Amino acid sequence: MLSRLAHVLVPAFGRLTVTTDPGAAFAPGSLLVANHTSLADPAIVLAALHRLEVRPVVMATAGLWRIPVLGSALAREGHIPVHRGDRRAAEALDLAASALDDGRLVLIYGEGRLPARLDASESAPAAFRSGISRLVERTGAPIVPIGQAGARRVTSGSAAKQLAGLATAPVRRPELHVHVGAPLTAIRSGHRSIRTRRAHDAVTAAWRTAAGRLG
Repeated sequence: MLSRLAHVLVPAFGRLTVTTDPGAAFAPGSLLVANHTSLADPAIVLAALHRLEVRPVVMATAGLWRIPVLGSALAREGHIPVHRGDRRAAEALDLAASALDDGRLVLIYGEGRLPARLDASESAPAAFRSGISRLVERTGAPIVPIGQAGARRVTSGSAAKQLAGLATAPVRRPELHVHVGAPLTAIRSGHRSIRTRRAHDAVTAAWRTAAGRLG
């Protein structure tokens, strides 16, 4: 449902284009890693993946599960709540590992949170947390790097600017671009920090391609 909804709504808020690297693929049990810049980018990434006929399980902040209708839909479709700064935070990795072992695709945001800056400009992904490396260590999942750019043109900044951005986006229709890189495989061995850095480098490269496509 979320993928279909994003596929329908995102074109009303911006002009979405999608590209892929040669060799880009979504093997069963892959971990899809994207950069996180705006409240709008989960919908943008899901809409892009829908075009590629990919329907992932999403790891998202647990607060979304408290929203009427949306929360029940998230639970029904098997998406994974992330309780930040809570003893239940480890449960998200357990659920994600189980989904990967079952052959599902799991979408995770490496930074784990939105940037604090208020401007709408693009910038490279911030440092990644260790969750990606831990999941690869547990499951051997290949990493599919995804870079998105333009989401901050839809909504970013203070609460007032976020609302204004959403209200005016259907008129402005900013350019949005998502680029999918070739998967990283066979990175289960080695130190966690090395895996984290490789994932960050790959997503940064995908983001640079996406940002380069914007006018």
